[in-house]
Amino acid sequence: MKVPALSIAEILNLPALVPLWPAVGRALGLAESTTYQLAAENRLPIPVIRLGRRRVVRTVDLHAFLGLENSSAAGGATPTAPSERVSETTSKQIGTRS
Repeated sequence: MKVPALSIAEILNLPALVPLWPAVGRALGLAESTTYQLAAENRLPIPVIRLGRRRVVRTVDLHAFLGLENSSAAGGATPTAPSERVSETTSKQIGTRS
């Protein structure tokens, strides 16, 4: 079953630290197993923080990777990011083909 990707609005409303799955995986358009495999191989394009058995990511790192640094919370316009750009960038970062 394919899990729907997060919208830009959902990504912008995430707390300061988010779990690797489902938040980061869905934001990057990855399956759960792929997300955890890439994290285990240190191949995710975002630094992963281990908190005991949990793996989390700083939301600012996720925003930066997705090109959402200028969020509306900072007074800027709500950014838009084409899904093709995210998919191509993710594929290049993790070494897969789209």
